[in-house]
Amino acid sequence: MANDADLVASIEALGTKLGQARESISARFIGQQRVVDLTLSALICGGHAVLIGLPGLGKTRLVDTLSTVMGLDGSRIQFTPDLMPADILGSEVLETTNDGSRSFRFIEGPIFCQLLMADEINRASPRTQSALLQAMQEKEVTIAGQHHPLGVPFHVLATQNPIEQEGTYPLPEAQLDRFLVQIDVPYPDRDTEKDILIATTGIEDAQSTAVFTAQELLDAQTLLRRMPVGENIVEMILDLVRACRPDDNAPDIIRQSVSWGPGPRAAQALMLTVRAQALLEGRLAPSAEDVRAMAVPVLEHRMALSFAARARGESIHNVINTVAAQITHVEAAA
Repeated sequence: MANDADLVASIEALGTKLGQARESISARFIGQQRVVDLTLSALICGGHAVLIGLPGLGKTRLVDTLSTVMGLDGSRIQFTPDLMPADILGSEVLETTNDGSRSFRFIEGPIFCQLLMADEINRASPRTQSALLQAMQEKEVTIAGQHHPLGVPFHVLATQNPIEQEGTYPLPEAQLDRFLVQIDVPYPDRDTEKDILIATTGIEDAQSTAVFTAQELLDAQTLLRRMPVGENIVEMILDLVRACRPDDNAPDIIRQSVSWGPGPRAAQALMLTVRAQALLEGRLAPSAEDVRAMAVPVLEHRMALSFAARARGESIHNVINTVAAQITHVEAAA
């Protein structure tokens, strides 16, 4: 019982600390609370996130603010069509010493940090985009046969312009699957845009302060994994992910509209993010509402509409929300 009481106290303390982080972020990134919560969820789950939205919506400002608030060593890479993998990972150079001997020395690239901002990631070529694959999955890179560990913790927060814009390359499916969540950044509402206008056109720019340290973030990630998840929520997650795969047992809307669906990594991501969602809402365990809330951010980049569905003007958001509503309603009734 004492251990349970300690766990409850630790979860409540972490929830309070996350509330302070929210306030600090809001000093520089005004409004868009859903975007802030999803990004915080990705970090306390130990994962990566891709933020998708038009230029000028504050994506870069948010990531820069998070680096300060979470106490992480941040680095930024501006992705361009001529960016090469070595510009991200680093490279070995041949050096000649004073006595004439030669040796190779590894020069670290900007990926050797704790929070990497991959700005406009889809403006680089697929070859350069793939340079992040090993780093995102294994938290290390291999250069000339040598393994080089990255920062601890290590997170990638990538910003991406809509693929309809000029000069963009679609991200490979394998890389998209490495992102814990996809975060769509919409236009702010009128009141929020007014607040942004007033706050950012004055003499001084608001500053955020550090709330976490790197070690405290690691401790939060460990604590999150200890957060209890009810058996009905586990079954709900499994049912939802498996229902989104277009096989013979899938719901009609999936078989008629989806060309490929999420793999087991999606279920793992959903299991972690529903805990984070509950934590941010001040609860001690996730509910069916958390599963519905996290279904789209976790699943939308791990699924693809069929050509016929795109021709009909269907939306992957609507497909996922329809299936999630059916699954969670049935499980709740049971």
